[in-house]
Amino acid sequence: MDNMLVIQPVVALIAGILILIMPRLLNYVVAIYLIVIGVLGLWPQLATIAP
Repeated sequence: MDNMLVIQPVVALIAGILILIMPRLLNYVVAIYLIVIGVLGLWPQLATIAP
C-alpha cells in the first residue's frame, strides 16, 4: 500500500501537466487514470481468485 501513496500523486501531477499542455488529452488521461486506479484497487481480489 505504500506504493499507492507514491504512485497516485505522481500520476496526478503528470496528468495535470499533460492537460495544461494539450487540453484535448483530457478525455484520454482521465480514462487511463480511472482504468489504472480501478485495476490496482481490484488487484488484491483478483489475485485471491486465481488458483
